[in-house]
Amino acid sequence: MIEQILSLECWTIFLADWRLFAQAFLVTLMVSVLSLLLALILGVIFGVMSTSHYRFPRELSRAYVELLQNTPLVLQAYVFYLALPYIGIMMGQISVGILAVGIYHGAYIAEVVRAGIQSIPRGQSEAAASQGFTYVQTMRWVILPQTVKIILPPLVNQMVNLIKNTSVIALIGGTDLMNRTNDWATSGASIYGPPFLVCGILYFLLCFPLATWGRNYEERLKKRDTHSGQAIKRIEENLS
Repeated sequence: MIEQILSLECWTIFLADWRLFAQAFLVTLMVSVLSLLLALILGVIFGVMSTSHYRFPRELSRAYVELLQNTPLVLQAYVFYLALPYIGIMMGQISVGILAVGIYHGAYIAEVVRAGIQSIPRGQSEAAASQGFTYVQTMRWVILPQTVKIILPPLVNQMVNLIKNTSVIALIGGTDLMNRTNDWATSGASIYGPPFLVCGILYFLLCFPLATWGRNYEERLKKRDTHSGQAIKRIEENLS
């Protein structure tokens, strides 16, 4: 593979099909964005449910988190891809990938949201209740706005993991960057070096800026706000 990376001929053959990889990169970007939106929606809903005063939503949220976190994403993707047609739901590989990755990471984001909510002093909720706020109003106007700055660094880490995990679509035949790279490399001239190197660089370009921003934001927050820094540390410990 090293010889191929250093070979001008291999690069010439690879770059002749650069449009295929550009299209696949856009597919990966689209999958990442849509999966993230789904994960955020599920994460906020189940994260709030996990702090409810009622047992049923807490137990439902716990079941969702435990089931998704303790089974492999690859298995979940295969289950969605193979099982959904049996119940009359026909979806393409990309849609299945978005669904699988979004639901999987929704469980992790739910834990981030839960830990962030629990890091807010209980007096905030009691003060809101004394003013006649309902539970939903308290979350919407009092707790969640304060939670955002605390959960942002671990949330960014989950975003980075989500982007990398979109590569699972390659296992069910999607047209994402990883699958396109593997298909191109294993067909025709069997050139592996350039396509996999470029694939890694493109994933790096997506993930590294996010990871760097999240790390810098966390350091600034810890310096400005000791309570927030301690809360972030507890959230990261819960996720590890």
